[in-house]
Amino acid sequence: MARHFAIKDAYGENRLFLNRVVTAFGMIIILLCILTSRLAYLQIAGHEHYASLSKNNRVKISPLPPTRGLIFDRNGKILAENVATYSLELIPEQTDNLEQILSELQRLVKITDEEIEHFHKIRKRYKSFTSIPLRLRMDETALARFAVRRLQFPGVDIHARLVRNYPYNELAAHVVGYVGRINEKELRTLDKAKYRGTNHIGKIGIEKSYEKTLHGKAGYEELETNAQGRRINIIGNFPPSPGADLHLTLDIELQQLAADGLGSQTGAVVAIEPKTGNVLVFVSNPGFNPNPFVYGISQKNYSALQSSVDIPLFNRVLRGRYPPGSTIKPFVGLAGLETGVTDPYRQTYCPGYYQLAGVNHKYRDWKKWGHGRINMKAAITQSCDVYFYDLAHTLGINRLSTFLRKFGFGNKTQIDLVGEKSGLLPSREWKQKVRKKPWYPGETLITGIGQGFFQITPLQLAKATAILANRGKQVHPHLVSKIVTPNEIIVPDHTPLSNLALSEKNLNFIIESMTNVVHGSRGTARRISKGISYKIAGKTGTAQVFTVKQEESYNEKQVAKKLRDHALFIAFAPADDPQIAISVVVENGGHGGSVAAPIAGVVMAKYLEGRL
Repeated sequence: MARHFAIKDAYGENRLFLNRVVTAFGMIIILLCILTSRLAYLQIAGHEHYASLSKNNRVKISPLPPTRGLIFDRNGKILAENVATYSLELIPEQTDNLEQILSELQRLVKITDEEIEHFHKIRKRYKSFTSIPLRLRMDETALARFAVRRLQFPGVDIHARLVRNYPYNELAAHVVGYVGRINEKELRTLDKAKYRGTNHIGKIGIEKSYEKTLHGKAGYEELETNAQGRRINIIGNFPPSPGADLHLTLDIELQQLAADGLGSQTGAVVAIEPKTGNVLVFVSNPGFNPNPFVYGISQKNYSALQSSVDIPLFNRVLRGRYPPGSTIKPFVGLAGLETGVTDPYRQTYCPGYYQLAGVNHKYRDWKKWGHGRINMKAAITQSCDVYFYDLAHTLGINRLSTFLRKFGFGNKTQIDLVGEKSGLLPSREWKQKVRKKPWYPGETLITGIGQGFFQITPLQLAKATAILANRGKQVHPHLVSKIVTPNEIIVPDHTPLSNLALSEKNLNFIIESMTNVVHGSRGTARRISKGISYKIAGKTGTAQVFTVKQEESYNEKQVAKKLRDHALFIAFAPADDPQIAISVVVENGGHGGSVAAPIAGVVMAKYLEGRL
């Protein structure tokens, strides 16, 4: 059988092969061009960008929080410090059974349910290999218990940290303030770069007002990490800059004396150096211990503070508003002299009450049978209400409020603390704007004795007293005297304002009358003059908490304590060269001369000791 062979087209096959080779070679050339251009881009144009990405994959930034600045009183005693403490911390990924470990630790070192709950909240924000605080402060007993069984708790260890501490506890809480954990609201407004690694921030007082100064500047470490983000090595270290130290004008010894003077009574004491504006005493009583707020106060304890009838969290010096009572009388008297509507010798008859023409209502004096014929010096010395009813009526509310505003009434003192209230200086315009009602003559009368709508803060009253002591020279109350950094000492500018244009003769008369309040035989604060070698100029005050009807009489023993009159006292000493001015408010204390004045007397005596 014959075989048939296919005739091969050698030329065609060669051409096809050649075409395929050329096509493949062309594709290789194109791909090589693309690859070369991409390599050129990566190595030249995109080098910086991709090198940075590569470094970020290899290097992590670990923040180093700064050490918070310290706070001292005027004599160098520490009011806020950083103390080393030991915290119990746990790395979740290194524990086989987290819940069991937590349960055993809770029994061993008495960790609270709130601490466990807080731990779980923090744990959700970090990676599992991060060390997370479980308990911020370990006492020696807890440390010893844990040390004995340390090997039974893999992933759990003790770390040393610096935390804020306030050695004087409640004594300076309202002025120094405290730091607390940064909350979500604060986190939204803070500069995250500056606060990386920082868990606490100033909440009230100096701690809040000078937060930026105290906080310092955060540093960081460059850490080499592996693909899982774990630390391998430290590449670079950029240490943080510590916060500046603050030196206050406050005298903690005087602060303690004032607090002891108030004792269990609710109230406030403020003392100022008239010539400088330095605040020496800033007591709001009762206080509270700020230290639990640093670590995280329990809900139970916080609720107890909030629900307390004494309101210990309330800053009475800065935000408490009280009728000034008779402490306003020297200022009203000065207003009468400065405007020329009266003179030191003009007398008013006091039968124990005052009546406006054509009005049956009697505005009573504290002395039922009256003071008889009385001039301004005697009226200030004996605190005659009728005299000042008449003077206020003669002045009128417009002139009265305008003059009192010069001493800072109705305005904030601009002290270097946040949260200050301005008090209330009533006027015709104010009542029309706020109450939508006209001003009545009777309201002028009670304004003249520091009652009615009139309200002051203890700080505001102390400032006004300092201006009077300073014979019209205005100063701003302030607490920080200097800011100390490693490189420099900064003294804040507290330049006094312009002097009030007041008559020297009138000032001398008012100060002489106030001196008679303490050293005169009929002075309402004469009991504090015993045993002192200098003169004190002062004025007592009793401010009503509620209105007593015409047909009723006020009997302190039959009135509930919370409805009793407030006791007030203002003073400065020595009267001829004032070095300290003070205001005292004792809530529901009764009489300024017997309750508030002795507190001021003790504080002034201590401050002037060795200075005269």
